[in-house]
Amino acid sequence: MGARSSGSLLARTGCWRGGDHHPLIRDSSGHGDTQKHVREVVKQFAPPEPSDDYVAGKRKRKTVYGKTKREAQEKLTRLQNQKLDGALSDESKLTVVEYLERWLNDSVRLTSSDSTHVRYEGVVRNYINPAIGGVRLSKLSPSRVQSMFSAMEQGGATANARGYTHSVINQALNVALKWGLVVRNACGSLDRPKTTKRGIQPLTAEEAQRLLVESESHRLHALFVLAVATGIRQGELFALHWPDIDLDRGTISVRHTLEEINGRWRLKEPKTASSRRLVTLPRMAVDALIEHRKRILAKGWAGIPWVFVNTQGTPLLKTNFYRYVWKPLRKAAGIHPIRFHDLRHTQVTLLLSLGENPKVVQERLGHAKISMTLDTYSHVIPGMQQGAADKLDSLYLGRKSPDWLHGGYILEFPSIPVRLESP
Repeated sequence: MGARSSGSLLARTGCWRGGDHHPLIRDSSGHGDTQKHVREVVKQFAPPEPSDDYVAGKRKRKTVYGKTKREAQEKLTRLQNQKLDGALSDESKLTVVEYLERWLNDSVRLTSSDSTHVRYEGVVRNYINPAIGGVRLSKLSPSRVQSMFSAMEQGGATANARGYTHSVINQALNVALKWGLVVRNACGSLDRPKTTKRGIQPLTAEEAQRLLVESESHRLHALFVLAVATGIRQGELFALHWPDIDLDRGTISVRHTLEEINGRWRLKEPKTASSRRLVTLPRMAVDALIEHRKRILAKGWAGIPWVFVNTQGTPLLKTNFYRYVWKPLRKAAGIHPIRFHDLRHTQVTLLLSLGENPKVVQERLGHAKISMTLDTYSHVIPGMQQGAADKLDSLYLGRKSPDWLHGGYILEFPSIPVRLESP
């Protein structure tokens, strides 16, 4: 037999020499081994060690179709390249729930904080898996994901819950794309559900004063003074150790934050470099800390490194603090329901209203950029604008000269006479 008949024999038997195993290729009608279409069959008579390419000792085969021999061969080449790259594996049956479990464990757990991992896990468990968990990952479509968001809305999920779920599934599918498990992100083309930004509720100066008076007899009075006077975050306050405080210089070094997960706490580094900062204390805060230190020593807790602890001398937990300390004290002070975090906003709002430089406020807060500070507290800007206008009136109109009648007036800065010509 000639080379042609030999080649036909190889195609019919499906045996390829040299151990070169190819995927299966057929034409669009399902037939192969024709002049216009190609069908290449792979068989393995002596399989190597068990792997993902074998089931019960039999070689797995893949079939692709092409309208022409050239098209089929191109598809074959792509499959061979994917096999070499490790992208062609038995993951076509992987479901969304199986993939998300892997993503949470192999990606989120290793790259994010414990609290982020817990939040993502909750979104996956409560929203994503019940809706699309049983769908094969490779078959997940944008319309199916969109249907999940619609079902969430009909089920009463808030706009923020839908928006957060969009962020989670979008991030998960981006990783699936990087891992070669999907050819596109089924969520990437969908609009993120509109969310409503939670507004801040700072206290007025009178309300802040009332809160501090009410807390004077409380063992954690110094904590409330620091919250109002420094704007340090709750987790940062709970993480304070006595070596972080210099009472002689009146400063606090913010080095850690205390994270609570499922009733357990963990000390960790601040999220950003700017969060590690030195905060100067007002005299009222220094005095409160001195008295607080005396109380600690009187209880025989000199060896406890934490500044603020519960009644057993262990670190504060947010859930218990809210239930047994913050909520009762807020009510006793006659203050409307607000978060403890709003005390941070209170400090900023009062400082900006008093004309403090926003850059100084940014540094005290630990914001990475001043734009974050100004965007968050833009409600204070109108009052600052009026204050700036009043200062200009005082500067200009308070120092008129007779030259005003001649189309100009003189402003006398220290040692620098300046003449401004009116248009």
